[in-house]
Amino acid sequence: MNAAITPESAQSWSSMEGVPDWADLPASLRAPAPSRAATGNAGHRALDWLGQMAPGIVLAAALAWLAEAAARWVGTSLLGYAKSPISGVPVAIILGLLVCNTAGLPVSFKSGLRLCATTLLRTAIVLLGLRLSLGVAAGIGWQALPIVGVCVAGALIFVPLIGRWAGVPARLAALISVGTGICGVTAIVATAPALKAEEDEVSYAVACVAIFGMTAMLLHPWLAHLIFAADARAAGIFLGTAIHDTSQVAGAALTFAGRYSAPDALNVATVTKLMRNLCLAGAIPFVAWFYLRNGGAAGARKTSWSTVFPLFVLGFVAMTVVRTVGDSSARAFGVLEPAQWRQLLGHAEEFTTIAIAVVMASVGLQTDFSRFRRLGLRPLFVGFVAALAVGALSVAALLLARKIFST
Repeated sequence: MNAAITPESAQSWSSMEGVPDWADLPASLRAPAPSRAATGNAGHRALDWLGQMAPGIVLAAALAWLAEAAARWVGTSLLGYAKSPISGVPVAIILGLLVCNTAGLPVSFKSGLRLCATTLLRTAIVLLGLRLSLGVAAGIGWQALPIVGVCVAGALIFVPLIGRWAGVPARLAALISVGTGICGVTAIVATAPALKAEEDEVSYAVACVAIFGMTAMLLHPWLAHLIFAADARAAGIFLGTAIHDTSQVAGAALTFAGRYSAPDALNVATVTKLMRNLCLAGAIPFVAWFYLRNGGAAGARKTSWSTVFPLFVLGFVAMTVVRTVGDSSARAFGVLEPAQWRQLLGHAEEFTTIAIAVVMASVGLQTDFSRFRRLGLRPLFVGFVAALAVGALSVAALLLARKIFST
């Protein structure tokens, strides 16, 4: 050999040296490059989107699962209930808050959490309509409807006034009012998009509902018996109107029914609470219209029907109609047998419960306690007064109705 083999030349043996570089080939000899738009652009975008969303969604779902397991364990193993009266929803937001304010949240989780707090939330709210049948609501009779109306209207009108007096931001006071007066966490997270509420405002309002709703769940069964004695129907209406969240109402009614041998109280309380939930469809546009009309929106945004009456509210109403129609015939829509219809409703309810827990975990994960400093303790005071006011309205309306119709 005339030339020594150098390390450089040895390396060149595996580098296809001597073969023209792709860029040096004439255009006529080049194979057409695969077009991403033609062969995989949509798939690539889908995978990219999934990669951005997956961390936040998986984390929120994991916390929601853990919250549900913890709530079930506490309710059954510690408190001794056959079915836990504790909802996984407030536990999910507590776990999210703990993670956010201890370990901290990397930026890579943000996109998925935002998706949970928007798209997943709206889907869950729409499916909540399947829990309500207008026929079942009508079956409770005329006695509950006026009490529900008084309590809901009182909360929507009275709580914002207390909030203004206490110096609480109008948007936060509005969230506390719908959470206290209608259906707890669900009402808050459903109304928040219409008001463009910030994450810490949503979390603070949910905290008020969780704290005072859980307190009411523990105290109101004994208070109901003290005031209404053996009148299970009145006790059920009181529990259904004075306690915030549906799961809390069910827990309190189970306590009352078991302790005082009044199974009717559970049925009445549940249906009364569902009637309150139905008010969600009218409360969101009313609260949003009132808030925007009084200049509550930053930047003086122009009020529009899409803002005041979000499309997911129409979906909620539509699902209520679907439930009513499906329940009104021997075969739902002429296709589903009763067992199949009940199974479908059960799956929808299960998905909705899980979705709300995931949503609230995502809200907690995006909430930094340091931002609460500017809100202070005044919103907590407003939540406390709101809970007392709605309870007092319920008792007063029931006692007045009893006096009127007993004479």
